[in-house]
Amino acid sequence: MAEPQISAKLFADRARASLDGAIDTNAAAVAAAARLFADCVAADGVIHAFGTGHSQATALEIAGRAGGLIPTNRMSLADLVLRGGEDRAVLEDPLLERRPGLAARLYELSTPRPQDLFVIISNSGVNNSIVDLAQLVTGKGHLLVALTSLEHTRSVPALHPSGQRLADLADVVLDNCAPAGDALLPLPGGGSLCGVSTIVSATLVQMVLAESVALLMAGGHEVPVYISANLPGGFERNAKLEAHYEGRLHRNGH
Repeated sequence: MAEPQISAKLFADRARASLDGAIDTNAAAVAAAARLFADCVAADGVIHAFGTGHSQATALEIAGRAGGLIPTNRMSLADLVLRGGEDRAVLEDPLLERRPGLAARLYELSTPRPQDLFVIISNSGVNNSIVDLAQLVTGKGHLLVALTSLEHTRSVPALHPSGQRLADLADVVLDNCAPAGDALLPLPGGGSLCGVSTIVSATLVQMVLAESVALLMAGGHEVPVYISANLPGGFERNAKLEAHYEGRLHRNGH
């Protein structure tokens, strides 16, 4: 009997192979990104994470989650409404992430300091807001980690007037090794099913986190890490550590 072309096992097998491949491919990049994370935290900096669409899930892996670093800020298109004063109708624009000039406002709302690090996540790495923000932060002297699919970004036209892609601007590039289009299982009538980029990207982020904390500990630094707010005393402990970064960490607009 022929093996089914779409099944849970087939996806799991292919996702596992993608993950193993990305882990091997990114060994040097993970180490380099971890050094930037550690240096940022040691310098009393904040790590700002930005992604649109499903890349927001990876930004959430970096900023404000249990087991993660406290000096992290999630940048979001929703900031335009929640803290930027724009009408919420702006978020209904399906092409909002391509709007010119968006990056400058998001940067302003993130209240960065010179020692802050930026992490920009985009599978394609070609949309205007992504490249605009990458150009802006590097132009202001910030270091930049990009998390992208090199296969995808190299297979599509650059949309930005400069002809640049996210990967062209980063100090460190983490490649999630997702195929162009992201999904792993081809459908008989065309198209594909079951995206893999989020699984791999989340793993790469956690690898960078683990390595950066090891570097901080080796350097004798105290490491400000969240514990679950649903553990006894967790909320109070986190709030006390967050207070050091007052006005610099934005959690869903607050």
